[in-house]
Amino acid sequence: MIHALSEPVATALVPSTSEGSTLGLVWDPHLAAVAGLVALVMLGGALVARNRLATTPGLGTESDPQRDEEFVTDRERVCELISENGGRMKQSKIVDSVDWSKAKVSRLLAELEEEEEVTKLRLGRENLVCLPGYEPTASKSPKRPRNE
Repeated sequence: MIHALSEPVATALVPSTSEGSTLGLVWDPHLAAVAGLVALVMLGGALVARNRLATTPGLGTESDPQRDEEFVTDRERVCELISENGGRMKQSKIVDSVDWSKAKVSRLLAELEEEEEVTKLRLGRENLVCLPGYEPTASKSPKRPRNE
């Protein structure tokens, strides 16, 4: 059994000139649906265009530090962090400054030390991580003259 709706659900007003009537307005649900779809497509296009302009460098927008951070390697991030802290930093402070586990930081620092990009010095129960040239003077071994 088919029931007719007493009132239209989504409709639009369109002019009608049917015989025996004056110019009036008639509800057309199909036209309303098409108009709604066109409006959604236009809104979507405007949002896409706005996002492209916002992410295109050189169009008057400032770079987003979080987006730039996505393209920095973990190694670069650690070295930048140490550099920002005067070239020396306790390993525990590095762990507190990043969202990584202690194990990941330890592995990363071991790799950096192996490649001589940082120096790890034991201070009691902590490690002091230094960039080359920022090691404390007391930690450097004295140069001895060679016996020739």
